Parts: sequence; C-alpha cells; structure tokens
Amino acid sequence: MYFRKRFLIIYCFFVFYSVSLKAQSYNNLNGQSSDINTIATAVPFLMIGPDARSAGLGNSGIASSPDANSLYWNPAKYGFLNNYGGFTISVLPFRINDKQAPNKCFNYESFFVRLSKKLILGSSFRLLSSDEIQFTDQNGQSLGYFKPTDFAFDVTLAGMINKRLSLAITTRYINSNLTAGQNVQGVETTTGRSFAIDLSLYWKKRFSPLIYFAWGINISNIGNKISYTKSNIERNFIPTNFRIGSRVSFNFSDDIMLSIQFDINKLLVPTPPIYAWDSSGNRIPDPGNSNKNLILKGMDPDVGVFQGMIQSWYDAPGGFSEEVREFTFGGGIELTIFKHFYIRQGIYLESKSKGNQKYFSIGFGGGTGPFKISFAYKRAFKNAHIYYNYSQTIQFSVQFLFGNPNKDNYSEKMKNLN
Repeated sequence: MYFRKRFLIIYCFFVFYSVSLKAQSYNNLNGQSSDINTIATAVPFLMIGPDARSAGLGNSGIASSPDANSLYWNPAKYGFLNNYGGFTISVLPFRINDKQAPNKCFNYESFFVRLSKKLILGSSFRLLSSDEIQFTDQNGQSLGYFKPTDFAFDVTLAGMINKRLSLAITTRYINSNLTAGQNVQGVETTTGRSFAIDLSLYWKKRFSPLIYFAWGINISNIGNKISYTKSNIERNFIPTNFRIGSRVSFNFSDDIMLSIQFDINKLLVPTPPIYAWDSSGNRIPDPGNSNKNLILKGMDPDVGVFQGMIQSWYDAPGGFSEEVREFTFGGGIELTIFKHFYIRQGIYLESKSKGNQKYFSIGFGGGTGPFKISFAYKRAFKNAHIYYNYSQTIQFSVQFLFGNPNKDNYSEKMKNLN
C-alpha cells in the first residue's frame, strides 16, 4: 500500500513536468536519436473527442454533417444547423481495462441557440476526473486525499457568410488541478490555468442530387502556456492543434445515405530536439547561453506560442520524414437508414514514434424527432493504445435538437429571428 501511495504522488509530479523533460528517451549519451520522440503537452484531455458519433468514425468530425457536438470538432458547422437550439451530453468512462490503471471519466456537455438566421451562439463544458488519490510525506504519513480534475469552458459564435461558407471563433478557459497545492518533491505546486481561442471554417456544396461534398478547418487551443508551480519557471505548451478534413455523402434514395469522411491533425507545438550529453549522463550547457542546453539537431523549443506554432512545421530533428510522422489520421463511414438509424465504422492512426495511438471503432445510433442517442466502441491495435494507454473504451452520447429540421436557414420562419 505504501508503494502505491508513493507511486501516485510521483505520477502527479511526472504529469506536470513531462513537457520540460522533453521525451529524454529520444536522446542517448552520444546524442543519437532513437525511434521515439513524442510531443508532450499540458492538459492533453483537450484532445479527447467527446461524442460517440465521431468516436465511431475514427475520431473524425471536422466536416461531418452539423449536429449539437459541432462546437468541439468545427464550430463553424453551427451556421448550417437547421434548428433553433439544442444540447448534447456525452460520457466516456475509462473503466474497462487493466485493473491497476487509474479509473478516469470524461464528461462533455454543450448547447447552442440561434440568435438570427445567420448567427448561432454555443457553449460547452468538459471535465476529466480521476480516482481519489492519497498524498503522503517522505515518511509515508498521510497528507490527505484529493481527486485530480481537468476542465474547460467554451463559448463560440458561428456565422454564415453565404449559402456555402460559415466561420466561427471560440474562446476557452482551461483549468487543471492535479495536486491541490501540495508540495511535490519539494516543489510548491498550483493549479494550471490558460485561456485559448479556436478559429474554424466550414464549406459545403451539393454537386448533384446524389453527391454532397463538405470540408473544414479548425485551428484550436491557441493559448498561453500553463505552469503548475508557483515559481512559474516551467511553463508548458497546451495542445494547439491544426485539423483539416473533408466528407463526401451519397444520397442513394430518401431512405439510404452513405457518408465517407477523413481528418488530418497536427500539433502546432515545437518538437523536442536532440541534446548533447556528457559521459556522466548530463546535458551539456550551451556555450553561447549557460541557461540552455546544447542542441545537436532540431530547434530550441523554449519559444513563444505563436513562434512555436510556426516552428512546429519544420523543427523536427529527424527532418522531413519525422515531420510527416507528426500527422495523425482518422476517418470512417456512416450509413444512414430511414433518416433515423446510423451504423458507423472508423479507424485512427498515429505514428509509433509520436504516441502510437492506433485503433478501430464501431458505432450505432438512432432516434426520432429531436432526440438521438449514439454508442461507440474503440479497440486498440496490438501493441498500441487509446487515450492514456487504455486499450479499449466505450462512449455514449445523447442529443436533443429543437425546431423544424426540414426548413433551411433562409426559410420564412427564420426571417422572424432578424
């Protein structure tokens, strides 16, 4: 029991220092690279796809048809929702794996309301909670219990530019409390906080009664770095992300529609470089700056947020081949039957050297009128994983939409909204 307590407190310490460590497994004493060079960020829960629909489609949703979960994937899709309002609730429990893994639960709620025929206001709240842990001092004496939590609150405004194009801007408050202000390994800790924005675009066109095409872009989590110490010396990037994707739908009849969609992601965060090490296993200071370490390959990751976003496209120490490995891919197929039943299948791929999240997913959904419910199951490939090293997860979502979905945004009823 004592060792488990010590493990938990060391685990929390590692979480908020992981970015500053910069994946040291990538650098050996001779400065040579291995196959692993992951990009670590603070608050990785921001990258968890919240809803069961997109989970069943390989964690893709940038260009899927608009729904109440659009705020996470692409808020600009809100502009093309036919409804006056709606909300959704999603639950992702990490509880069906190894019994020694800590139990976690991810909850997501969002809602939207139409302000006018071209403007929609939306908001969401997401929470990642873990099992209660016990803090102990160096003698194993209890310092109390605490339940680590991460949450974020969003507000978005989406607007239609014309019948094919919509844009959105989202603001976000992020709060990460891992240690309740405890002293960890002699360091006084604090709650990590950040503010961020998202910029998104969605474009659609019907080419024929049979073929419908859409694509979108979302640059999310553009925000200040997070610090978990009161000294504020170590500040960690949040997961600023570039996502682009497309969808093509085939309307075979009034009762059958098949949609194929595909997303590409890239973290806009600096890649850890290869540092120089001495024979004792210590990093060699930079002769030109004693406060930094000597870099053999790659670029200095200690830069500002916007410089880091630009630098992230060309700073990998392994060159172009490593930059390519930093892209992740997700996609899937959705079959809609009688406009009320859905069957989904998807796949998600990430390079082994960049995190090794690889899994397939299946999903089902259905509902009538304003109510819809969805279920998804994810299973990792052999020697790979899903979030937080779990090998399988399940997800549930419930959605309510209000208004007449058979009327478009230029209907006579919308004119009354001014």
